[in-house]
Amino acid sequence: MTSLLDLVLEAHGGLQRWQDAKTIHAQGSIGGQLWSNHGQAGILSTADMIVDVQQERLVYQDYTGPELRGVFTPDNVAIEKRDGDTLTERTSPRHSFADQAPNAPWDQLHVLYFAGYALWNYLTAPYLLTHPGVAVEEIEPWQEAGEQWRRLRATFPPHIATHATQQTFYYNAECLLQRHDYAADVLGGLPAAHLCKKHTRVSGLVFPTRRYVVPTDENGQVLSEPVLVTIDLTRISVT
Repeated sequence: MTSLLDLVLEAHGGLQRWQDAKTIHAQGSIGGQLWSNHGQAGILSTADMIVDVQQERLVYQDYTGPELRGVFTPDNVAIEKRDGDTLTERTSPRHSFADQAPNAPWDQLHVLYFAGYALWNYLTAPYLLTHPGVAVEEIEPWQEAGEQWRRLRATFPPHIATHATQQTFYYNAECLLQRHDYAADVLGGLPAAHLCKKHTRVSGLVFPTRRYVVPTDENGQVLSEPVLVTIDLTRISVT
């Protein structure tokens, strides 16, 4: 029997296309209440991202200013000039979130780490689920919006920077991603649902272009507010 992950990979472009892809260039806007909660409202209102598909690396062009870029990897975040000169950086950036209060102020490197790993995860899924060390199992289906969605529970290894060790991905009858649940460690473990709309096909790969994140209740039901994060992508290209 073909596994759900196999069907999902095929629906999103096929494993071979993902393995052949080198970079995803995405442009749009990232908003929501999360950024103002941490004193960084509007920092990603114009987002221009270059994602390395085969390793965990993402670059935000014009990050915090023209001719600058923000470079994310799991072990280091840096704001650089276009010529590569480093203005500021932080090693072991996840440690900088330890013992923070829920709405503690963030600096630009906090934002770069969180938005770096998050968007890398989002834009490389479902290929993300095939990475070494990621364990995936199908769990019981879920009823939502008058539909039955099949679900994958993923358990991530420590070397992948991501929201949490365990996360759940929901797929509709066409095996397209509709919802992604997690309780982000760096946000204190707040349970949230990341909802995905307006899928588009680019160079054979499929991406949701409208996303938003809201809390869930103790039963996993989606709450309408606050809208913590919004992601609207207006341009995507794959090389």
